[in-house]
Amino acid sequence: MDILRPTRNVPRFFAASLALICSAGVCAKLAAPHVIRIKPVVATEPVRKDADDPAIWVHPLDRSRSLIVGTDKGGDGEGALYVFNLQGKIVQRVGGLDRPNNVDIEQGVRTGGRTLDLAVVAERRAHRLRVFRVQGKSPYLTDITGSTRVFADAKGDASLPMGVGLYHRKRDGALFAIVSRKSGPRTGYLGQYRLTLGADGKVHARAVRMFGSVSDQGEIESVCVDDELGYVYCSDEGFGVRKYYADPDRRTADRELGRFVTKGYQGDPEGIAIMPTSRSKGYVLSTEQIKGASRYHVFRREGAPGKPHALQEIAVIEGGADSTDGIEAVPGRFGPNLPAGLLVVMNSKDHNFLLYAWPCDLR
Repeated sequence: MDILRPTRNVPRFFAASLALICSAGVCAKLAAPHVIRIKPVVATEPVRKDADDPAIWVHPLDRSRSLIVGTDKGGDGEGALYVFNLQGKIVQRVGGLDRPNNVDIEQGVRTGGRTLDLAVVAERRAHRLRVFRVQGKSPYLTDITGSTRVFADAKGDASLPMGVGLYHRKRDGALFAIVSRKSGPRTGYLGQYRLTLGADGKVHARAVRMFGSVSDQGEIESVCVDDELGYVYCSDEGFGVRKYYADPDRRTADRELGRFVTKGYQGDPEGIAIMPTSRSKGYVLSTEQIKGASRYHVFRREGAPGKPHALQEIAVIEGGADSTDGIEAVPGRFGPNLPAGLLVVMNSKDHNFLLYAWPCDLR
């Protein structure tokens, strides 16, 4: 998913800059939920088949040179990863993927004696993860996939990966992929895999745990990890959004911490993203997938006073995108048209992605 993913993908001063903007009065104190209508700043060029999920790579020196990586969910080898600049132009296409669903990016990963920025894709019909090194010049993506089979003991739809969210553990720098699948058992629906760089220069995956519940009403695709706070969110599409600890070594790692979006949506809960304003505060975004007019519900990341897992809805963002699946968000200034942050959403009808300036009027 997998959604920004909080401050893990973004140097800390990005989040600090957004907090400073808000404290200066651009973002007023939040009140009751209300609707905020925004228009896209940029629409990317279309992909060939079926756009699905975006991720954002933040340039370490010049944020205006940051990149959007998006999946094209074609099957039979017609799927692809696309790299767009912030003007929406395609700067690279990596083809030959077999139904790639979701993509996530983690920057500054120390593994195998190297520090890498990585993009990880759930390649559904190949039953594996695809791993790419990301850099700010051509070729922007380089395939470094090793042995990355997932759900190896499952059969049928239960063996097919869909969503992916990356967790970069703070205490030791370990990198994990948390993966959802097309279908599976009511418990143990999600798989968590440790990712490491081998001596062969390839990234390999090792299963760590199976966890997480799903209702009998739908499936889980979107997975989003909050590195800073150590939580993982997943959208049970027929039920709502569930929350767990991301660290598999926690004593209560398999216990569901909370759930929200269990009622009130017209469409399925789909993509999730996190927009931090500090290390511990900010917003969790949940997509309500609606034909022609998807909505993005905004919840307090820190929860209610004394109840960190009771997320409170404070606003709804409408931007005119069609049947949105994946979303991503990052704070900070990315240029004059993106002064306080970037929100990227999938737009089904045009097979592309829409870029919005983060709205600071969440009052």
